[in-house]
Amino acid sequence: MCSSDLRGSVVTGPEHDHTVKVDAAGLEPGTWYHYRFRALGRTSRVGRTRTAPARGAALDNLRLGFVSCANWQAGWFSAYRGLAARDDLDVIVHLGDYIYEYGRGEYGYGKDDVDIRPHVPAHEILTLRDYRRRHGQYKTDADLQDLHARYPWIVTWDDHEVADNQWSGGAANHQPATEGDWLTRRAGAHRAYDEWMPVRLSGTTVVGDGERIYRRFHFGDLASLSMLDLRSYRSEQVDLTAGDPGAVDDPDRTITGAAQRTWLLHSLDDTSVQWKLIGNPVMIAPVDFGTLPADVATSVHDALGVVPTDGVPYNTDQWDGYTADRKRVLEHLADRRTRDVVFLTGDIHSGWAADVPADASTYPVVGDSLAVEFVGASITSNNLKDITGTPPRTTSVVVETAIKAANRHIRYLDFDSHGFCVLDVTPARTQCDWFVIGDRADRDTPITWSVSWRTAAGRSEEHTSELQSPMYLVCRLLLE
Repeated sequence: MCSSDLRGSVVTGPEHDHTVKVDAAGLEPGTWYHYRFRALGRTSRVGRTRTAPARGAALDNLRLGFVSCANWQAGWFSAYRGLAARDDLDVIVHLGDYIYEYGRGEYGYGKDDVDIRPHVPAHEILTLRDYRRRHGQYKTDADLQDLHARYPWIVTWDDHEVADNQWSGGAANHQPATEGDWLTRRAGAHRAYDEWMPVRLSGTTVVGDGERIYRRFHFGDLASLSMLDLRSYRSEQVDLTAGDPGAVDDPDRTITGAAQRTWLLHSLDDTSVQWKLIGNPVMIAPVDFGTLPADVATSVHDALGVVPTDGVPYNTDQWDGYTADRKRVLEHLADRRTRDVVFLTGDIHSGWAADVPADASTYPVVGDSLAVEFVGASITSNNLKDITGTPPRTTSVVVETAIKAANRHIRYLDFDSHGFCVLDVTPARTQCDWFVIGDRADRDTPITWSVSWRTAAGRSEEHTSELQSPMYLVCRLLLE
């Protein structure tokens, strides 16, 4: 523990929504620090944070928690409570949908959209003032406060930080005729995010000087973590009802934008680290839903927005809708024989473990897996059982079985659970552990370990872990 006594003062006010962002200079690498704030005669609780190890330092372990999709109205943030109860993590990674833009009565708990906790303001947020109030409301959650005080965070945004299914020029949940100019709305949302979130947009803590959120972190010689922005530069999602499913393959369409794609490929070439971790807001592994019965496909679409009701086998909001960009990334991995690439993903309110093959149609008979992908369930946002109102492990089992049968690279799928993931990285392997919560409406709901999947170093295929693996025992003891 470093004993450095660093102090400073800063003035804030309504122009920054009374928030403060500062860089603490002169810190030692790989060190835990404690901090607190004093303002207006009051002193905050003591928080702690940890600096990353020095670049190139020999490191034998990295352990992070990753989460996504925390909808205030859909329940309590018990997943944050589970992570804050642990003492074995280095950092928390949030993959997007930290807040939701909806008004009251929209997108709540279960099929009836019950508001467990109503949003403030009551209407859909549109202006800078609205987004500031919503961020402030989320920050009042005690479990979220505990987790921010417990660990450093690395964050990126997905769509609901602004509006559902956003792209560079608009969003499905934005109507210019009644809700104003899109770029003005987005600028307000990004400004509030810059003020309220622990992030350096465009590389600085200065609020309002830029909006670039994709960036890279290094953890000694063991791993790098590249956090993507898959909303700000993407082309509009293909409308499959227009009758042109081939549009998803258009090489002029992009999910990353040219500059970010070049940056990502460069990060995958980094030979100074072993594991290349990618913070990936939407799923990159291909998924074919075409074999699902029509009524089942409709239920999945209503729950997660991932299956068009006309049966066309694409989710155009994720990398499946931008296949040219995905092909460029996968060809890059294949050409350079890059190994130890792991995508960490959120967005679709379900747990997945998948290989990322060069060609899913022939895998595993022909071709290799070029990476693996671990997808974490939502913190509270509705999943399949919530929308259908069916008991756990009933309707969802049929869907999961059909999807895995049609997609041999998908090894694990859970459409029923909410919770968080823990990723444990060593030179020998990377293991993902899924932890699930009980009822989102119960603030004290239990948290349990669910399943673990791992990938061995030098390979790009996943392997099941033993139930009594060391990670399972450690995590079980911490949560009991």
